[in-house]
Amino acid sequence: MPLQDYKELVGNVAAVVTIAQFFSPVSIVRKVIVQKSTKNVDPVPFIGGLGMGIVMLQHGLILNDMAMIPVNIFAFVLNLIYLSIFYKYHDDKSGLLMLLGKVLAGAAVMVGYAQIEQRIDAARLEFYYGLIVTLLMFALIGAPLFNLKEIIETKNTEMLPFPMIVSGAVVTFLWLLYGIILDNIFIKVQNVVGLLLCLVQLSLFVIFPSKPSADKLKKKE
Repeated sequence: MPLQDYKELVGNVAAVVTIAQFFSPVSIVRKVIVQKSTKNVDPVPFIGGLGMGIVMLQHGLILNDMAMIPVNIFAFVLNLIYLSIFYKYHDDKSGLLMLLGKVLAGAAVMVGYAQIEQRIDAARLEFYYGLIVTLLMFALIGAPLFNLKEIIETKNTEMLPFPMIVSGAVVTFLWLLYGIILDNIFIKVQNVVGLLLCLVQLSLFVIFPSKPSADKLKKKE
């Protein structure tokens, strides 16, 4: 049987696993609640996830893909819940709201562009919107690597969200397979690079521990 015959199955599995992935930050959110602080927890995955939920939902509507639409509605709602908990325990609430405002404004511009371009040239919209979404996805998945210098200096990967990275690797692999079936260049490129970024981050856990060593803790004290 050609791979095309498995389109619906792969799409449904990718959607279900992606929804399951959205629960990977639960352990991180639980940590925030227990310590009543957002120390060493980066808000970018939550805020970025919220913005990407909106942008990817619009992408699903453009492609008229029934596997992508419910997944991204769920992503938006769940990230909204995570972010509200993060906000409760965050010290710099004004800074967090400012960052959130910028992300939502960017998402609104994307959706507005899609609505206008849809009436002018639908084919051109699919290409350019897919290109922009691809770049945004790279930025979101690779965001933890912005702390690479600090990770190397401290030899500690505690700040990296391990559950989110592992689940991200699985999800990007499944959507890559789905993109191959659809023969959609943007879905393929998004998930090839996304998978590579996840693997690079996972390799850091092999090289460095996720907890500071006893010697480092003594030095801090």
